[in-house]
Amino acid sequence: MSIDAAVFKKGMRHLAASVTLITTKVQDQRGGLTATAVCSVSAEPPQILVCVNKSASAHDPIGEAGFFCVNILCPEHRKLAERFAGMDGIEGDERFNDMGEWTTLTTGAPVLKGCPVSFDCKLVTELSAGTHTIYIGEIVDVALHETALPLLYADGTFVHGEALKKAAQAA
Repeated sequence: MSIDAAVFKKGMRHLAASVTLITTKVQDQRGGLTATAVCSVSAEPPQILVCVNKSASAHDPIGEAGFFCVNILCPEHRKLAERFAGMDGIEGDERFNDMGEWTTLTTGAPVLKGCPVSFDCKLVTELSAGTHTIYIGEIVDVALHETALPLLYADGTFVHGEALKKAAQAA
């Protein structure tokens, strides 16, 4: 039995998740997308997975480059999350211009400064899964900014991590 895609998507809106920018670089062209389908895989070796729609502009460059960075965003990065989700019509390398402060770590993938954490990964596995590719990366470097709280996405809207912190303290 199969369910309707619209019902599936509506149900998934109830799964709150951290908002991330998945970034990569092929030659001189940077690419990236906003994603919430991110999960730890293993601590030894340290691995993380990202699910990327095959129609996303950054899909092929991730496979071609062989590396990517998972930048977990904080509330101050909301406009970047919207840009990398394609909400302002800006595409490709231009998404990195005039917003955010960028650097690199070991792989050369773009790293957004000020994130709670950025995981710099070399691609170790690609799995096709319906409309998406699951990219598994081995984490080769990390940039930590422990005082920043994450930006979350739930029920079709952005939510500040501060709300969760207050709820946890009240419990």
